[in-house]
Amino acid sequence: MRSPWAVALLGAGLALTAGCGVDTASPARAAVRFHTAVAAHQEAAACAMLTRTTAEKLPDPDETCAQALAALKLDSGGRVTGIEVWGDDALVRMAGDTVFLHQFSDGWRVTAAGCEPRHDLPYDCEVED
Repeated sequence: MRSPWAVALLGAGLALTAGCGVDTASPARAAVRFHTAVAAHQEAAACAMLTRTTAEKLPDPDETCAQALAALKLDSGGRVTGIEVWGDDALVRMAGDTVFLHQFSDGWRVTAAGCEPRHDLPYDCEVED
């Protein structure tokens, strides 16, 4: 028979670990929203989902972020096939893309999209900071 202390300690341990779950739905939703905006030709809305650094690096000096994003012709993201989260950073694998995100106080923002893995090298991304 377990002592009341053992039961209390077990309950406290479960309560502490229950709050340690990683939220994988939020970065996945952000990646899907980004690709939905791109597919709907709402490039300005998609640019608003990028990190400031990524949005600033994307266009050439004579174009806007939306114009640069439209010119890239990103593949459709498709369904989410995998998610990895490391603290404030996440990778969302989709059927047609891999998207990298960073969490800010106002939510998850895209740091890189249109990414393809390269054997033993960093991803090659169309959009990146």
